[in-house]
Amino acid sequence: MTQIGQPTQPAFVLVRPQMGENIGAAARAMWNFGLDRLRLVRPRDGWPNPAAGALASGAGRLLDEATLHDDLAGAVADCNWVLATTARPRELTKPVLSPERAMQLAAKRIAAGERVAVLFGPERTGLENDEVARANAIITVPVNPAFPSLNLAQCVLLAAYEWQRQKGGFAHEIDRPGKHHWATAIEVEKLAQHYEERLDQAGFFFPEAKAENMKVNLRNLWSRMRLTQADVQMLHGIMRQMVRWKERGD
Repeated sequence: MTQIGQPTQPAFVLVRPQMGENIGAAARAMWNFGLDRLRLVRPRDGWPNPAAGALASGAGRLLDEATLHDDLAGAVADCNWVLATTARPRELTKPVLSPERAMQLAAKRIAAGERVAVLFGPERTGLENDEVARANAIITVPVNPAFPSLNLAQCVLLAAYEWQRQKGGFAHEIDRPGKHHWATAIEVEKLAQHYEERLDQAGFFFPEAKAENMKVNLRNLWSRMRLTQADVQMLHGIMRQMVRWKERGD
């Protein structure tokens, strides 16, 4: 159980959550991104709550292992750094962080041996000022100011996603050739030669004064295309078939 020993991730603390369904959805959002340290402070409908399991959808272990606390002080008693999520402006002097920056700092502190907690308030009102006052910093999401309210699971999902990004190995772009290999330079060169020869025979490079520049542009076209070996074979086949069709027509 990951809550025993030195943690390698932050604890997510749901403060006075109202509906079991939302607790289950929050657990699901956490487990989507590999987080499983869930703490509950005075759930409105008591705990355990059968309604939570239906929305957890495969993350039921988090509900089984969640720790229950009578107050916020007890829920964060072992933590060195506490973050409070809120969408409302607060008249409190605290650092205000984006989810990305908050999780960057959380990752550094946890790597240094500290324990970190992230607080999420109840669905209807969010965290109270005295609860936010216990935190070392605030996480605020740049939402639409005319409609800043996020439901509990959405807020948990945002924080969990940013945590996953900070763990490293997050691919911002994946460029794979599928089941085929990328074409080599010589394969693309032969394709270019094939098309240039056939187009030349068809009289495509006309007028002669522009022919050389047209060939350069065609070569540039091939170099800009990310071709697999299967793509090259298909393009060769297209040109061969077009030539055969023309010859049969003649």
